[in-house]
This record gives sequence, structure tokens and C-alpha cells, in this order.
Amino acid sequence: MSQLRPSADPAARLRRGEAFRDLHTGPGPFVVPNPWDAGSARILASFGFAALATTGAGLAHGLGRPDGAGRVSREELLANAAAIVDATGLPVTADLESGFGERPEDVAETIRLAAEAGLAGGSVEDATGRAEDPLRPLDEAVERVAAAVEAAQGLGFPFTVTARAENFFLGRPDLDDTIRRLRAYEAAGADVLYAPALPDAEAVRAVCAAVSRPVNVLMTGSLKLSVAELGTLGVRRISTGSALSRAALGALTRAAREITESGTFDFGADALPYAEANALMTAPGTDPAP
Repeated sequence: MSQLRPSADPAARLRRGEAFRDLHTGPGPFVVPNPWDAGSARILASFGFAALATTGAGLAHGLGRPDGAGRVSREELLANAAAIVDATGLPVTADLESGFGERPEDVAETIRLAAEAGLAGGSVEDATGRAEDPLRPLDEAVERVAAAVEAAQGLGFPFTVTARAENFFLGRPDLDDTIRRLRAYEAAGADVLYAPALPDAEAVRAVCAAVSRPVNVLMTGSLKLSVAELGTLGVRRISTGSALSRAALGALTRAAREITESGTFDFGADALPYAEANALMTAPGTDPAP
């Protein structure tokens, strides 16, 4: 049996890549929840999720930083992703932001490094990170997706490339342009298509009907649909973005507010019992501390 960490084991990498690819062809949509560190990944794995996704915002907040372009380095992001892979052994896809570089070659290098970190997939967005000019021109964005796809195809194992159209997420609610971009990314070879922050079921339906590749939908904010409802709209993959990490921050904030404003500690009634927390964080084959 291999003694390599899951993120470094080539055979395990192949198995995860194949498993993640195949999830997109299953009988219904599947959920990839977004842990923000190894501990939250282990908790989610214990509920039987078949795959996980990283969260850029959750990582930034965990590092004590606001979310935003350039707030987290590529090295930090990939180290976080590798820790999540090692904690669970599950297929993990990463939020690779806009690819960490201005050239298509930079995006390709990010894909290769993501594979070395043990990832089974990653998303590349068409945002520039510039407030005055937030979306890349379509031709430029397509070149970057094509570079990511080409790099993924040269890895020797299935690496699922997700292409993101950021219109709605960046406050540019143009459904026609979103669909135009997603179709172009599909033509460039993207395996999965993703438009975060779609506002309603009709927008989701329109996106799914416009492309033939699997569509990922972000379930946060105003979009409140069940897994079954999303499946009827044509969705194949569902992610939670930073919602889980922000839910944890919300619990911490409420507890701190109770202590400072009321001087009470009732929040402890909702805390995970110590023994259960220890058991969740214990690697298979070892015993939790007494």
C-alpha cells in the first residue's frame, strides 16, 4: 500500500480524477460543498459527499483577509487545496480564480501546479480583478480557457476544467452575454460551465439549455432551490461557495456577541461535543485523544 500522501500519490490522483469526471455523468445532480480547511473538509467527508470544492473567500477569511483579487497567493491556495485532499482523500476541485497571471501560459502553469497539488479539477474565471474593467474581452477569455484545457489534457489523468462567466457575480446581469461566453468556453473545450450568482430558476434553465456540457450552479444568496429542483432545470453540479465558511463565522459572531452583550454562554448548547469533534478530526486507523 502506498505511503504517499493522497495529494502526492499518482495512482490515487488518477482514481480521484476518474471519479470526479464520472460524477458529472451520473443519474442526477451532485453537490460539491466547499470546505475552507482540513478540519471542515473532514466534517463534510463524514456526511458522505463524493467530492469537495475549495472556496477562495473562505480561505481568505480564514487567513484574516478580505476576499478579492490578489488577496491570496497561488502558493497559499494550492497548499490549502492539498491539505483538503490529504484530510479526506476525496476528489477536490479548486477555485483557481482567474488563473494567476495575465498570459494564457500562466493559466496553463496554474493547471499543472493544481494537478501536482492533488486536485481533480479547477475553475478559471473571466474576471480581470480590476474594478474599472472587471470582465475580460471574450477572445482573451477564450484563449485562457483553451490554455487551461490544453494543459489539463497533457496531465495523463482526467482533470476537470470548469470555465466561469462572472457577469452576474460582478454586477453585470447580462444573461445573453453570460450565455455567449459559456458557449465560447464550451467550444474551447471546458468540461464544466459555471455562471455564479444566477438570479432565478429561469436564468438557470436558460443557461443549462444553451450548452451541452455539465453546468455548475452556486447555491447562495437569493437563489434558493433544492437539489431536486435544480436537477429538473438541467443542473449537473451544485456548489456552496463561501456559504458554509460564512455560516461558521456567523455562529462565532453570535457567540461572541452573546458573551460581550449578555454575559451568558448559551451558545455552548449548539457546540459540537468535544468527543465528536475529536473523532471527526482523527485520521482512519488512529485513536482520538482521550
